[in-house]
Order: sequence, then C-alpha cells, then structure tokens
Amino acid sequence: MRARPVLALLALAALAGCRPAVTPPPAASNAPALDPAAATTGRSVATVAEAFLTPMTPADNIDSPASWTSPEGQVWLIATAKATDKLVVYDGQTGAHLRDVGRTGTAPGQFDRPNGIAVIDDLALVVERDNHRVQVLQLPSFAPLGTFAAEDLRKPYGLWVDKQASGYDVYVTDSYDAGEDAQGNDVLPPLAEMDKRVRRYALQVLDGKAQARLVGSIGDTSEKGALRVVESIWGDPANDHLLIAEEDETYASEIKVYSLEGKFSGTTFGRDAFKAQAEGVMLRTCGKDGWWITTEQGKQRSVFHLFDRHTFKHVGAFQGNTVANTDGIWLTQAASPRFPHGALYAVHDDQGVVAFDWASVARQLSLPLECAP
Repeated sequence: MRARPVLALLALAALAGCRPAVTPPPAASNAPALDPAAATTGRSVATVAEAFLTPMTPADNIDSPASWTSPEGQVWLIATAKATDKLVVYDGQTGAHLRDVGRTGTAPGQFDRPNGIAVIDDLALVVERDNHRVQVLQLPSFAPLGTFAAEDLRKPYGLWVDKQASGYDVYVTDSYDAGEDAQGNDVLPPLAEMDKRVRRYALQVLDGKAQARLVGSIGDTSEKGALRVVESIWGDPANDHLLIAEEDETYASEIKVYSLEGKFSGTTFGRDAFKAQAEGVMLRTCGKDGWWITTEQGKQRSVFHLFDRHTFKHVGAFQGNTVANTDGIWLTQAASPRFPHGALYAVHDDQGVVAFDWASVARQLSLPLECAP
C-alpha cells in the first residue's frame, strides 16, 4: 500500500540502491535457505523458487492479482495496474501476457486507480481508489455489470467477497485520511473517526446487472482494535474470522482479527514476525484446518508468513529468489496441469507477478499436501 510519511522517507532513502534485479528466477532448489537477515533477526525463512515471473511493466504499477479458471480449464491471472488504469491479463500457467482490459475514465468498463481485485464464480470485482467505487465485471468477456459504493467510500483499497445463498457479502477497506499536514503528508483521523474503515455490502447480480446495498460499517475505535492504515482483508466464514492487515508502521505491522459482523475480537498477531509492512492476506484451507498466508513487504525481498488457521500461531515463513516489495497476493487451491495442488501468486516490485507452486511451499515448510475432510 503506502508507508507512513517520516518512516517511509527514511526507508526509501536507505533502500534506494537495493532494488532487486528484475530477471527471471533461477531453477527451483530443494534445499531450504535462510534469508539474508536471519543472522541478525534469529528467524528462519525458507527459500522457494518462483515457478514463473510475468513480463515486467514498470509503467503499470501493478498492485493486486486474482485468478479465474474457464470451463475449459484455462487459467487467467488478472492484475490491477494502478498507474495506467487497466487490468493486465496473464496466462496463469506460464505468466505470458495475454491482453489488457480497460482504460482511464468513469464510464462502465473504465477505471481510475484500480487497486484491489477479487474473483468469485464468473465475476471480477475491482476496487477503484480514485473513482471511490467497486466495479463488477462478467468473465470471460469483462463486460461491466455495474458499480456500487461510490456514495460511501472515500479512499478504498482492498476487498474480500463471501458467497451467500442469494448473492455475495463484499467487505471493502477504506483508508480515508483527515486531510494533509504542512508537508503534504496524509493525516490519520482520530480514533473516534475510524469506525468506517471497512464497509460491508450485500451484492446481487440479477438479469446481467449488479446491485448492492450497504449492510454496515466496521472499525473499532479502541487503541488496540483501531484500523489505522488498511488495505488487505480476508475472511474465514467457518470460524467467523475476518482478518485485516494493519499497515501503519508507526504503530505496528500486524493482523487484527474481527468477526464477520465487524466486532473486534481483541486478538492481534504477527507483530513479532513482521519486519516490514504487513500486506496481502489469504487463507489456505486443509479440511477443517489450514494456514493464513500473510505478506511482509520487504523492499529487498518479500517474506510470506504462515499462521495456524485457528490459533494464529506462527507456522513458518518463506521467500522467493526474486520477489520483493509485494502488495497483493492471491491463492488458488484449484488443481491445474502445472500446479496440481494450487498456486500462490504475488506481485513483484509494482512491475509484474510471480507464481509459487504450492507443492513446493508445502515441501519446504513440512506441511501436508493431503488433508482430511
């Protein structure tokens, strides 16, 4: 997402000469490795080679990915391009560029700073920060079905979609500010005004038209539960958990646990694990168990931390050979020819997307591939 003003400038200055080379990753290695900082942090981070790296397009400012599988089995990897106001479509098996969708504007099918994206069934939902709305597109045609939330959202970033019997619940993060300071830096609202950091909508698609209504607003106003800087969000309906990444590094990089109804549970985790901004959040289920996959947005190298689905205990961490500065991630558990156990997609340095074969991740972190129902 974005760093808070003073710390962000210091971090950028320190890391300006340390950007990773944007070259295809080397062949996979079966040997676990420690990250470069392990000697000083005392933490163990395995290395999992990326399965592919898409073409790099720095002008696009790639933010978040999602995947969709056609009835014929073709996998599309769809990513938002914030700077060029479009969606970039890749082959989800190889990373090859397939096409671009959309252009700048406010009309249906047009975008202004598209950020978060989610795919469910044959729908793609895209959060547009500067159109402050959510747009719904039909796949595979990308035909626009409608927009919603423009009257509520101020500075939206991410979303999670929960399928219901008669439609979908859509949770949208809204990281609005209280103006700017004399230096032009965003000013956080007071705690009492952080009660609308997430908006929940009931969405239905009927006769080719998307319609949504606001169900409620979410945001604890206590010191511990407040959502200061928010983007990534994901839920676990089976356990009534809604996880939201706290990205305000001046406070803490951590994950906060809410209920699906929007009540803060009192639980936070990850503060001791994250050494950089907390970002993408996904859930990998394994029967009734599973793991939360979270992202530490390291400028030199991204680290992906896994936590137990129920206890939120840290299970392990891994990095790639190349991927760094990751914003959004997307996990698919669907089997495909190249990824029989699914894949994790992660944005690389605002320029492209990498894929990890989940079987390789499981092997390096000693996780089971076969799960009891």
